[in-house]
Order: sequence, then structure tokens, then C-alpha cells
Amino acid sequence: MSGIFVAGHKGLVGSAIVRRLARDGIEAVTAGREELDLANQQAVDAWFAANPVEQVYLAAARVGGIHANDTYPADFLYENLVLQTNVIHAAWRHGVQKLLFLGSSCIYPRLAPQPMPEDSLLTGPLEQTNEWYAIAKIAGIKMCQAYRRQHGFDAIAAMPTNLYGPGDNFDLENSHVLPALLRKFHEARLSGASAVPVWGSGNPRREFLHVDDLADACVFLMENYSSADIVNIGWGMDISVGELAELIRETVGYKGAIEFDASKPDGTPRKLLDTSRLTALGWQPSIGLADGIRSTYTWYQQEMTA
Repeated sequence: MSGIFVAGHKGLVGSAIVRRLARDGIEAVTAGREELDLANQQAVDAWFAANPVEQVYLAAARVGGIHANDTYPADFLYENLVLQTNVIHAAWRHGVQKLLFLGSSCIYPRLAPQPMPEDSLLTGPLEQTNEWYAIAKIAGIKMCQAYRRQHGFDAIAAMPTNLYGPGDNFDLENSHVLPALLRKFHEARLSGASAVPVWGSGNPRREFLHVDDLADACVFLMENYSSADIVNIGWGMDISVGELAELIRETVGYKGAIEFDASKPDGTPRKLLDTSRLTALGWQPSIGLADGIRSTYTWYQQEMTA
């Protein structure tokens, strides 16, 4: 048995994990959708039977921002439940030594203590605009814990904060706030628009982590951590959406105004993770927000002209 399988290798997180493993000289095992439908239980089981691997990074997921979550609740719940259940069960059944499941900071209650500690899970109501996705991710966490408890399966679960970086989704219909703002300001600069509309009041505070930092943390945890306890992965500082919009405006070089639309939902008032558990293990992020946004914008411009 050999190899490390990255499920969801074409996505933002999965592609970053593949890049990170390559730095260590490891070529990840991957399978595109045309080769393996993770929503098909029989296909997933057959794939693991034919492709013995030692480790699995479960980065595959249906993801999106407030608008996408609010518009397609059934899709977000069903698709995430199915694919993560299939992979976790098949990985255990076919003797995988270790699995890392990637959750999300939206698993925590809407009004959780700030910064949000891991033990605030299931202590209060979720944010309604993305509770369907959150419920699926909570189920994935509990599945990892249950398989560890009943079967001794070394499945760990990490909760990343809001992510960004190369490979992000810039579709305005279903992207997260940072890539959506990058695209909005970029297009406004090109068109000469006098103002850029931004959803909500601009007051909610969010934490952002470059996806390459996340990938590094995932590899660190896979090598150094084994417990049923979940682990937060974040930057450790947050910024208001209004401040983020201003930072992106400066990065893009847009000279017009920012117009906040308070009729649109803000989502959770604040989302900052308590990262002390991961810090105590010896890991720290290294890519600052301003530098990360600049490099992501450079990548986006290259993609637009490719």
C-alpha cells in the first residue's frame, strides 16, 4: 500500500494540498470527476479497492457564499453528505491508515464566543444562511469521531476559516466575499464604473487565510496530530468587510466609490477562530492578507488573459 489520495484535487483547497505535497517530492494520487464520481457509493468503494492508499485528504465539497447557500440548501446538504460519507466509509473499509476531513468555520453557532473555540460546536443555533452546509460538515466531523471510536480509524478533522488564493471561485453567483470583491473591483476599474456595490452593511468581521497556509497546516496535522478533537485553522486576526473592500480597492487600483447595500444579509456578525490548539502544536501561518490578496489578484488577471 502506498500513496496519498487528495479528494477534490481541482478545487481551491485540494489543488493547494497537491502543491504542498509536491514541495516534499510527493506526487498525490488524484481522480477527476470523469474518472470517479464521489457521489456514487459503489464507484467510490471500487476505486479504493483498486487504488490502495495510505492517507486521504478529503477536500472535496460543494461550496459557495451566502447567496449560493441560501438559494440551493438541498444541493449543499445532500451533495456534501453523500460524498463525504462515501469517502470516509470506503477509506476505513479498505485499510487507509489516516484521513483528514476538512470542515468549515460555519459549523459554529451564529453567536459563538469570539474567538470561536473548538468546544463551542453544538452549543447554539447556526447561522441560517448557511446552516445546510454547516449541518453536512458537522455530520462529517461526527462520522470521523464515530469511526475512530468504534473502529479505531485514525480520522482527524480540521476547521479552516475563510479561504482565498489561486484556484478560487470568482463566479459572482456563488463565490465567497473576497474573490467576489476582487472581481467586482477589477471589472469596475476596467469599465470605469463610478461605484461598486457591496452586499450588507460592511460591519461584519471575517478572518481570511491564504489557501497555501491551509495546505501547509493540513500536512502538518497529518504528520503530527491524532485525536477525535477537531482543530481550527486560521490566521488569528479578523477584518471588517468594509475594511476588506477598501484593501481590495487599493490592490486593484480602483478609484470609484464603495456602496454598501444594507438590504442584503450580513450573515454571522463575526467569525474569528480560536487557533490556540493548533498554535500549541507548533504551527503558524506565514502569508499576510495584503500580500495574499496581491498574489491572488495577479493570478486572477493571468487567468483572465489565458
